[in-house]
Amino acid sequence: MQQIIQIFGRCFWFILKPLVRLYWRFRRPLTVGVRALVRDGEGRVLLVRHSYIPGWYMPGGGVERGETARHALRRELDEEAGIMLNDESPRLIGLYANFREFKSDHVALYLVEAHQYQRVARTSFEISEHGFFALDALPDEISPATRARLTEIAQGLPAPDMW
Repeated sequence: MQQIIQIFGRCFWFILKPLVRLYWRFRRPLTVGVRALVRDGEGRVLLVRHSYIPGWYMPGGGVERGETARHALRRELDEEAGIMLNDESPRLIGLYANFREFKSDHVALYLVEAHQYQRVARTSFEISEHGFFALDALPDEISPATRARLTEIAQGLPAPDMW
């Protein structure tokens, strides 16, 4: 069943992608998103694999109308991986621009440490799998931008302007 959902999601996205790009260009010229670098007690990082696009990513998504970036982060972590943030605010690592796919997207990247959350069991049709990975044992299919952000943070490099 999971494979059927993945195939349907990829086909659906392939067909709709040009229409979505056109929509972004004219109806939502500026978008804001959030991503989280979530670490567990062993220093491993949380990555998710979506059902509709290939690759592994840090969890996150779009900031909806009337929502703050932190609220969107809280919602996305819960929806995608069952990560429930406590009252301590995650640290903003950087604000990045992403001008791919004809949109003006800005992504806020937050750091979430193990003491800042609890995990609950959660399933999602959007996420085919998620897991914690050591930085020296990342999955082969990790997205280039995700790999770049993890490398920059691990090496203490400043956040670049572009995602």
